[in-house]
Amino acid sequence: MTDETPALALSLFQEHRSVLFGIAYRMLGSAADAEDILQDAWLAWSRVDTAGITEPRAYLARTVTNLSLNRLGSAAVQRESYVGPWLPEPLVTAPDASGGVEQAEAISLAMLVVLESLSPLERAVFILKEVFGFPYAEIAGMVDRTEASVRQVGSRARSHVLARRPRYEAPPEVRRKVTDEFLAACVGGDLNRMMEMLAPDVTVWSDGGGKVRAALRPIFGADKAVRWILGILATPVPDMAVHHVDVNGQPGLLVTSAGVADNVIVLELNETGIVGVRVVRNPDKLRLVTPPSQAFLQ
Repeated sequence: MTDETPALALSLFQEHRSVLFGIAYRMLGSAADAEDILQDAWLAWSRVDTAGITEPRAYLARTVTNLSLNRLGSAAVQRESYVGPWLPEPLVTAPDASGGVEQAEAISLAMLVVLESLSPLERAVFILKEVFGFPYAEIAGMVDRTEASVRQVGSRARSHVLARRPRYEAPPEVRRKVTDEFLAACVGGDLNRMMEMLAPDVTVWSDGGGKVRAALRPIFGADKAVRWILGILATPVPDMAVHHVDVNGQPGLLVTSAGVADNVIVLELNETGIVGVRVVRNPDKLRLVTPPSQAFLQ
């Protein structure tokens, strides 16, 4: 090993870091866990002779995928005892941020929930093939399966995702406009306007993890949704401020209390209106959230 080897290893790792984070985050639904996986991957990578590796991206992807699969074993046990609905840890950035790893590798909360419904192997194959474009022959080596079996897993996962993923993708400017209008209606206590904006079959998911106030089950229907949302907003919050943010690459809202993240809100839209409201309140999932300096509403 030459004196240049450590520098080369670090350079190669940093070159592929965004892909590696994207794989780990999609696999685990947690930015903090994804960063832990990348740290373990780096430690393993720093001990190998990089001169003998012809495809560093594939080698590192295999390492991160297998570390993530191992981590999912313990995560499954934790999810079984999780209090209330589970939502992924949000990636929150300033609106229209560019160049950041998290923004480049963002994926909607709704899509991450769909991925969560796949088996770990299905999730790995889908992410590697459909998101990052690895060929099945290469994926087979990463997950220690035959190419034929990996193709079957990939086909099954793709069908599952297509059946459950949102069928309508609103443009960012529409999302921002609807989000602002809905916020104004909520803050103003305009129940009629809120009812107009919500689809009759709207669903609200709120993830408090048993640590803060949140609904223990999804809330179905516009009437119940409106009353629950207004009830949450009626709860006194010290020095409340609302910030425009992008949540996993989509327009959303960050509510802070005394400068600390209190909840993150993302709306899911279709042609009939707001069909989903996802509220992340678990403080463990908001530790990495840094509020923008300027608030939209105080």
